[in-house]
Amino acid sequence: MKNNQQSVLNLLGLARRAKQTQSGEGSVLKSIQTGKAQFVFLAKDAGSATTKKFTDKCVFYHVPQCSLFTKQQLSQATGQSRTIICVTQSGFARKFEELLAMN
Repeated sequence: MKNNQQSVLNLLGLARRAKQTQSGEGSVLKSIQTGKAQFVFLAKDAGSATTKKFTDKCVFYHVPQCSLFTKQQLSQATGQSRTIICVTQSGFARKFEELLAMN
């Protein structure tokens, strides 16, 4: 795995410990719609219906999204078994965009 991708996963774990994430389809969807979601991680091995739903929502509400990681990688980074995770703090979101742009 590239160094930047590992940094993103490490930062995601840090964001989770700082209680700046939401996970699970219902809460992430609500966060996107209410403008709380600053960045969304969607597992690349998520189901096609889930992928379409969240990709469409992120585009409509202008929320940046990343689908580089598998469900296992996201779960390992956060310590929870999750397919979708959103970050609610803008500082973390900016850093994710910065790291992912370097890929």
